[in-house]
Amino acid sequence: MARQHQRLSALKVTKLTKPGLYGDGGGLTLQITSTGSKSWLFRYMVAGKPFGMGLGPTHTVSLTEARQKAQAARKLLLEGINPLVAKKQSKLAATLIEAKKMSFDQCAAAYILAHKAGWKNAKHCDQWTNTLSTYASPVFGHLPVADIDTSLVMKCLTPIWESKTETASRVRGRIESVLGWATTSGYRTGENPARWKGHLKNLLANISKSSRMKNHPSLAWQHIGSFMSALRTRECVSAKAVEFAILTACRSGEVRGARWPEFDIAGKIWTIPAVRMKAKREHQVPLSHAALALLESMPKVDDAELVFAGSKGQPLSDMSLTAVIRRMNGDEKPVWVDANGNGITVHGFRSTFRMWAAESTNYPREVAEHALSHQLPDAVERAYQRGSQFVKRAALMADWSVYCATVPTDAVVKPIRGTA
Repeated sequence: MARQHQRLSALKVTKLTKPGLYGDGGGLTLQITSTGSKSWLFRYMVAGKPFGMGLGPTHTVSLTEARQKAQAARKLLLEGINPLVAKKQSKLAATLIEAKKMSFDQCAAAYILAHKAGWKNAKHCDQWTNTLSTYASPVFGHLPVADIDTSLVMKCLTPIWESKTETASRVRGRIESVLGWATTSGYRTGENPARWKGHLKNLLANISKSSRMKNHPSLAWQHIGSFMSALRTRECVSAKAVEFAILTACRSGEVRGARWPEFDIAGKIWTIPAVRMKAKREHQVPLSHAALALLESMPKVDDAELVFAGSKGQPLSDMSLTAVIRRMNGDEKPVWVDANGNGITVHGFRSTFRMWAAESTNYPREVAEHALSHQLPDAVERAYQRGSQFVKRAALMADWSVYCATVPTDAVVKPIRGTA
């Protein structure tokens, strides 16, 4: 019986070269692959299902050592334990010990590195880095990720939950993502202490999204003509980009990333590809005469696709457009402000356009919403309104460009203080 359980010998293991499986007995098997490599397997059955557990290569694990490992595995089977499961648990335990050296900040950096390629732009990556370093790192950034618990997450979020709710909500979600990554990577176990549903929801006030959202400061639509008149006195590329954003009611990023191949000048259409749109849907913008004239005034450089290129042919930054408005406001008391005295933003001109369309025209609401590339809020309405209202939008944008060029007779051409 003993020989049946020890059919191999060290010499035989050395001499065998033909690919195949050679049993030693008791589940221990010598495996020789087609490439000639040799390794040990422990083969067994659990609940009628076959399993195979590697015990190591023969050049590292001797026959005697392999038999010892196989015997240990058989003892686990006698106790009702699957050796493979036990091996994985042992490996996880070792990983968790190593995780004591992996801090939350290190995990956050690894998470951002792993996901930044799928994010829209570098700004999104910076937002992740800045919010976590500002709010999470001072509290538990240096601690082992395996030690992060609910009390630490609450210590991070509580001071800003009501005063900076939108930011705090994003920080919570980002902490949850980092901890989720750490769990999947084997650096921690257990429930995610930053999860909202059924956990932090019980500890923090559920402040509605609508109440925490802040609108971008916008200029009253009655003063857009005066603003455009002042803007057109500036010849820099950034000012041209701001003007084009206003004429098309598009987002700053869509304008800054505009490329000549996207424009059908003859057809008076700008087609923004889905990859550059917030909603990830292609958007066609009808171009007014003013918008076309602005495009024609932009210089075309050989092999350069960007319409509004910055220095060295690079895309303009978001701040470069904001800086135009700040310079127009000057160093003294700002003149281009919203009803609350806040300096207006480039994005706020989309609101200016929307209020003008609602209060000063008879165009249907859905036409203005399509012009802004907004999805209609009602699902039933969306099901029936499948078109883009392009013809009506073309008329709307033409009227908007005419209005933007109209300065009230009692207005001074120089900047005036905007009111709601």
